[in-house]
Amino acid sequence: EFRSDALREMQDITAQGKIPLLVGGTMLYFRALEYGLSDLPEANSAIRARLEAEAATHGWQALHDRLAAIDPVAAQRIHPNDPNDPQRLQRALEVFELTGTPLTTLQQAAWHDACPYQLFKIALIPENRAWLHERLAQRFDQMLQQGVVDEVQKLLVRGDLDTHLPAIRAVGYRQIWDYLINEIDYNQMRDRAIVATRQLAKRQMTWLRSEKDVSLYNPQALNLSSVISNVSTFIGG
Repeated sequence: EFRSDALREMQDITAQGKIPLLVGGTMLYFRALEYGLSDLPEANSAIRARLEAEAATHGWQALHDRLAAIDPVAAQRIHPNDPNDPQRLQRALEVFELTGTPLTTLQQAAWHDACPYQLFKIALIPENRAWLHERLAQRFDQMLQQGVVDEVQKLLVRGDLDTHLPAIRAVGYRQIWDYLINEIDYNQMRDRAIVATRQLAKRQMTWLRSEKDVSLYNPQALNLSSVISNVSTFIGG
């Protein structure tokens, strides 16, 4: 639905003689917009429950080793010790069990429905890691000041949510959840959330560097005139 909704909005904008501007968001969604969606099987609760039980007994590393044998490309991009990646690891194994075909193969075969628009892609990649880490820490501290702990507390008291759900496993939410159930203290929560945010940023930058035909800019030394010139040339061409 996302892709069809986005394309419809883009069509409405261009019909008005304007240019759609797509900003931020999850990069997998952008790739789906650009190349189309994979026709993958729906989630199977029985398989997922069994994989979780196996992970509880043998560890996620054992499941990652299994994935590496059947889909090395997927295994390379999914880290077994990243607390945000078990769901992706589980999904890759689930798809293989349901179809007998590696997830990577199915995804590559599905990228055929190209976006009907020419895209000029811009990505900001900081070159100074210390600068980036400082800004990420400032961002999470700002979230704390704006009441994100209370936000997660309201979800916790509902009683129908837990850390098996993707939304609760989101960076920041997961660490705050652990703090609220007294598994870690406040300082540990803050430190772990910032580390998880750094890991997410690293994965995002790796993804962006692998994108085809993307213009990369360093936000610390951004020449806005150059960016505008490149965009104008693309539009005019």
